[in-house]
Amino acid sequence: QLQLVESGGGLVQPGGSLRLSCAASRFTLAYYAIGWFRQAPGKEREGVSCISNSGGSTNYADFVKGRFTISRDNANNTVYLQMNNLKSEDTAAYYCAAASSSVCSGSSWYRAIWYNNWGQGTHVTVSS
Repeated sequence: QLQLVESGGGLVQPGGSLRLSCAASRFTLAYYAIGWFRQAPGKEREGVSCISNSGGSTNYADFVKGRFTISRDNANNTVYLQMNNLKSEDTAAYYCAAASSSVCSGSSWYRAIWYNNWGQGTHVTVSS
């Protein structure tokens, strides 16, 4: 079974930064586009960002553009989400997911149904 494991969440003050990691075991991430999603209590899961298998193409939700950066290190089988200038509304559980495609579809990357394999999530709390 394919397995993704997120890490790097925690408590941070508004304006602070965190870097989330998504590591894979039992399969090679390099073949797949990887997305980051988040889900706040009482809200639906929403797409945050997506990166193509090569890292050459990325997509971001408008609410994180200019603050978050997605990247990947295929040699280490890991995808990252650098989050800067965090706001209280960024508080959520963050999940990474692997798509069956190598690219991030412009019309689908933000849809959870487009992804096949999910991690268990890591919690991010932005609070003073």
